[in-house]
Amino acid sequence: MSSQKEDCLGYAARDPSGFLSPYKFSRRALGNDDVSISITHCGVCYAEVLSTRNKFGKTKYPLVPGHELVGVVKEVGSNVKSVKVGDHVGVGTYVNSCRDCEYCGDGLEVYCSKGVVSTYNHVDVDGTITKGGFSTYIVVHHGYCFKIPEDYPLAAAAPLLCAGITVYSPMIRHKMNQRGKTLGVIGLGGLGHLAVKFGKAFGLNVTVFSTSTSKKEEAINLLGADKFVISSDQQEMMEVSKSLDFIIDTASGTHPFDPYMSLLRTGGVLVLVGAPGEVKLSPINLIHGMKSISGSASGGTKDTREMLDFCSANEIYPEIEIIPIQYVNEAIERLIKSDVKYRFVIDIENSLK
Repeated sequence: MSSQKEDCLGYAARDPSGFLSPYKFSRRALGNDDVSISITHCGVCYAEVLSTRNKFGKTKYPLVPGHELVGVVKEVGSNVKSVKVGDHVGVGTYVNSCRDCEYCGDGLEVYCSKGVVSTYNHVDVDGTITKGGFSTYIVVHHGYCFKIPEDYPLAAAAPLLCAGITVYSPMIRHKMNQRGKTLGVIGLGGLGHLAVKFGKAFGLNVTVFSTSTSKKEEAINLLGADKFVISSDQQEMMEVSKSLDFIIDTASGTHPFDPYMSLLRTGGVLVLVGAPGEVKLSPINLIHGMKSISGSASGGTKDTREMLDFCSANEIYPEIEIIPIQYVNEAIERLIKSDVKYRFVIDIENSLK
């Protein structure tokens, strides 16, 4: 167990208002299999809105959020060989799992049979409640800590640990890396913009679907999408009917599904990575086109390592807005309004002191 010296500084929400303010706490002592990481940056995910405001009804206050964290290894336990002091590393949406079930054995720890331990707001192995990356340092088991290539900027790496892996993992699983195939991306936020970048790196023809005409220029010119469709324009939707092999749906708001299913070719797949209120569609749209709809959580350790190397090799960088921690409450309000291009990243190292 950790000593009670409160040497970790973070930002925590104390109640369902979700307002974040400075908070001191203690981390657990470094175990033989653990890594202690000085956090330099942490991305701001929409999960921060939901969890700080207790939208799931399970928030344990005070809550320190943040599950896209990166930094530098400052100490390692005696059994740790995978990383060394000074290495650049990242931690994503979970910090532990049973390491014994079939999913953990296959590098799919996020689907652990006994339940994965989330990076914040979950009961950890020592009985304490996990606290996330809006903090100066973290202690985690080395198996859930990912080496980041030295030449990859740490600030840019942060969003890869949730937004990036959440779209990369289903793309690999559903073979959306076949050059020349067609991909639709619904929504152009933190996840959607990375799905476009991955799609282009895989050699796909990418169409972006949005309700906002203002996103067209950036979708095409900044992110490299081949086509931009206003999803509420029936004529534009008709023009791409039965043309897509895959669709990644990153939208969280309630939206219709039948119009998108009609855009898939025979055998096409739509993958849900956002969390809409409900999914309603006509079964005929699945049956007649041999189509399928699938869901996906963030991703296991195997895919995460592959993705980090892939981004480094292909020079894929998220579009980020770097902010000091003191701006985090305003950033969350802007995130709710989709007023960010395309991911806030907190400069922990230089602002949390």
